[in-house]
Amino acid sequence: MARAALVLCYCWSMLVVLANGYPDLGVNWGNLATHLLPPKTVVQLLKDNGIRKVKIFDSDPKTLLALEGTGIEVMVAIPNLLLENMADSPVNAEDWVSENLLDFVDKVKIRHVAVGNEPFLKTYNGSFVKHTFPALRNVQKALDKANLGKQIKATVPLNADVYYSSSSKPSDGQFRPDVKDLMIQIVKFLKENGSPFVVNIYPFLSLYENDNFPIEFAFFEDGGKPVDDKSYHYTNVLDANYDTLLWSLKKIGVDDMKVIIGEIGWPTDGNKHATIENAHLFYNGLFKRLNDNKGSPLRSSAKFDVYLFGLLDEDQKSIEPGYFERHWGIFHFDGKPKFPLDFTGKGQNKMPIAAKNVSYLEQKWCVVDTNIVNNTGSWTVQKQLEVACRDGDCSSLTPGSSCSGLSSISHVSYAFNMYYQMRNQKKSACDFEGLAMIVDKNASQGRCLFPIMIDVGAGKRLNFGFGGIIATIFIMFFMLM
Repeated sequence: MARAALVLCYCWSMLVVLANGYPDLGVNWGNLATHLLPPKTVVQLLKDNGIRKVKIFDSDPKTLLALEGTGIEVMVAIPNLLLENMADSPVNAEDWVSENLLDFVDKVKIRHVAVGNEPFLKTYNGSFVKHTFPALRNVQKALDKANLGKQIKATVPLNADVYYSSSSKPSDGQFRPDVKDLMIQIVKFLKENGSPFVVNIYPFLSLYENDNFPIEFAFFEDGGKPVDDKSYHYTNVLDANYDTLLWSLKKIGVDDMKVIIGEIGWPTDGNKHATIENAHLFYNGLFKRLNDNKGSPLRSSAKFDVYLFGLLDEDQKSIEPGYFERHWGIFHFDGKPKFPLDFTGKGQNKMPIAAKNVSYLEQKWCVVDTNIVNNTGSWTVQKQLEVACRDGDCSSLTPGSSCSGLSSISHVSYAFNMYYQMRNQKKSACDFEGLAMIVDKNASQGRCLFPIMIDVGAGKRLNFGFGGIIATIFIMFFMLM
């Protein structure tokens, strides 16, 4: 009884600490994974940790049903692939609103519809440029027609690459020339309809793309050389990037628009800079910055409105931008916390509350049968490793990652096990031309975890992506060096 009371007290204290943290803090809840926690489990995870805002990347009815009655503020999304359909006809947008929102608006606190996600990324080569604004316009009109326009606002989450500074100073900020005219149209439409500008800012990418980037700027640390711009003083990349956007808006005649940071975070694997330690350092600095009760230097009176990216790891995200893409979660794929946090920014770090009642597959692992491998040609092993990484997840094997220090044989075992686990431990998934065997001893080594997947139910079809092909090429290259 005493132990139960102690546990209850600890859980309640954590809820109070997080719930009394930054009031405008939300999280991104993605679903690009082979084994997903049930929506009700994730919603309970949000509630237990005092998270009161969530951004999702679709309008899945099971997810919205789980959010009913919670009071959690929600941003739902229309995927990029539907933008053309939304742009083609106002009727299509009206149908989407009718089919996806009307059954939930009285029970779920839906406040925004994200029309696409970073549709102007340079890597998309303009695929969504001509459809985005017409889609935004039609969706907002559909919301208005359904008498939802006052409570739900349509917007477009944009990557910070839609603006830039010709120098290191935010005051030189301006929108990208190739989308500037379109951005003027979008911004003015958002302003007229009382919708926010949503931008995704990633300090991690500044360091990822440039090893010489001043690390203090990424981690909100003192001691770095500040950037002085007019009468403003910048000591971190968040403030500088945010104000670059504000200056870009000012130059097109909009200087009082509400801005939401739709994504910001730090990955924990898949790159030498993507570590648990760096993520912990980043979030400590971010929460301290958010809770100092002031906004950016240019707009100090307006506190930041932020959605962390992300809630859970996703093993099916595209690794084209980098192997770290599958490791953005504050929690592991199964809802276990990765490191202590304090959303109040006071440095009183405690482990967040883990997801409850999670069911796992059996305690079994697929590893290399060394007796067979030792008598097999290296080409056969390489070929099977290629298969495992192409259709599995080998992002933790890449240089600088948590499993990069394994021996060559253990590298192969890790790849085999991921393939096996992602296929619900089917016996046929642990063969690899006779090179593998199933064991009941945990194959994890040091900080390299060989995971066992969530039990998602027999016969459930898994959603396998295509990002492993590129990963395979690089992993094989580094293994053979």
